Amino acid sequence: MPLRRKVRPAGAAARRAALRWWLLSLAATGATLTAAAALLAVALHVSGSGAAPASASSGAPYRLSQPREAEELRWEQEVAPPQLASPQSRKLDGAAEKSLWLPAPARRFLPCVAPSPEYQSPAASRGYLLVHTNGGLNQMRAGISDMVAVARILNATLIIPELDKKSFWHDRSNFSDVFDEEHFISSLANDVKVEKKLPKELVKAPKSVRYFKSWSGVDYYQDEISPLWDHRQVIRAAKSDSRLANNYLPTDIQKLRCRAFFQALRFAPPIEALGKLLVERMRSFGPYIALHLRYEKDMLAFSGCTYGLSQTESEELAMIRENTTYWKVKDIDPLEQRSHGYCPLTPKEVGMFLSALGYPSSTPVYIAAGEIYGGESHMVDLQTRFPILMNKEKLASAEELRPFSQYAAQMAALDYIVSVESDVFIPSYSGNMARAVAGHRRFLGHRKTISPDRKALVRLFDKVDSGLLKEGKKLSERILDVHRKRQGSPRKRKGPVSGTKGKERFRSEEAFYENPLPDCLCQPGSPDSDDSLVSI
Repeated sequence: MPLRRKVRPAGAAARRAALRWWLLSLAATGATLTAAAALLAVALHVSGSGAAPASASSGAPYRLSQPREAEELRWEQEVAPPQLASPQSRKLDGAAEKSLWLPAPARRFLPCVAPSPEYQSPAASRGYLLVHTNGGLNQMRAGISDMVAVARILNATLIIPELDKKSFWHDRSNFSDVFDEEHFISSLANDVKVEKKLPKELVKAPKSVRYFKSWSGVDYYQDEISPLWDHRQVIRAAKSDSRLANNYLPTDIQKLRCRAFFQALRFAPPIEALGKLLVERMRSFGPYIALHLRYEKDMLAFSGCTYGLSQTESEELAMIRENTTYWKVKDIDPLEQRSHGYCPLTPKEVGMFLSALGYPSSTPVYIAAGEIYGGESHMVDLQTRFPILMNKEKLASAEELRPFSQYAAQMAALDYIVSVESDVFIPSYSGNMARAVAGHRRFLGHRKTISPDRKALVRLFDKVDSGLLKEGKKLSERILDVHRKRQGSPRKRKGPVSGTKGKERFRSEEAFYENPLPDCLCQPGSPDSDDSLVSI
């Protein structure tokens, strides 16, 4: 439909669009972009992307955008001068461009999470289940979803879970600060009874506090936990992560886990609103990659990965690991960790990886991460290769981020939204965030998710560093070959690694929420399909 509004080519929006496209053109043709030019590109984009100006009053209502600024953003998206489009962008038109952004075939797999005909409404509650979650945002989300299923198995009333406030991030957020509490309660009404608080008469009553056994099945909860109701009206789960097995659970329990994780745990409305706006602003640059760059202090300290760091930085991380009591392993060989693929890719390695995959320097990249360890000193190589490097702090104004900026879980939720909605998602490490986003993208139609083979990449990058291999066609061919089948196509969840036993056997399995096939995904017309099939 043609535009019917008055366009002012000489206006601020036009100047911003023209200069932004010029900068992209420089990047695409291989010209060197100075740091100042890159910062100017970011500043121009943010100033016209709908970011609300900072209010003079700290008590001003939370607003996402102004109509005039939104119109300027649409101008940039729809009326950007075609003659300023970069030569590289034109070169990638057609098959070459499609191969970069086109997801692997989904083979008609769709969500199928409706309960079976035998599934009934919650039985009479035997007691109350209190849940203390642990870990970061996505570890807590997985734990909460497991506890929803446990409450169903136990015929318990679930009290809105308490979020972890003592982990590395010291986040003071309550459940309703991060998630849509009313939606959570209503969407699970036919599965479990959920209440916001314990009845007053039970607040100070004795409770059974238990660390539920990891990776447990239905029998454990029915035989060992259920009898606790005979002595107490309240059971408190001291931890929530990995308390259910990944596999061999009843189909209705598995589908309930998916309904909880992918549907009931919707983020709080202010987070959803800003997250969607960040997606719109990223899309104003065109198709984009969301890069979960886990090059953060907590991960590097936990994993003992110090490759590319200074002696001072390495010593700081070792001190953090030594002083964190619940991190059991203290002495770690960083070179051995890296050779086995146990370390996050460095920003420089990520840049080499994206270039080898064929993405041009004009590709917009969203950095989904907290503070990168070492800051700009470690980001310069990636920034040089991909100047259109964005994050939530660059896409949103300080005023827009102020309600969330002091809360790690809420900031992570914004990154989660932008990552799930991206054209391509690439994690530099397979942590909780990476697994959750990858699983959600599978659930939503197997969107393109490239999982780096870190062990193979480290060997190739070391050859480049030693001069045995040069960047270019040969390196690109080898990396493309390694990752041809690592782009998020449908496949059944992987079982345990052969030869592992005990907890290690369960730990080696692919996490349930990382790949909900076959439990929660099926093909229309297959025996597992049901009325919950939706169009993607």
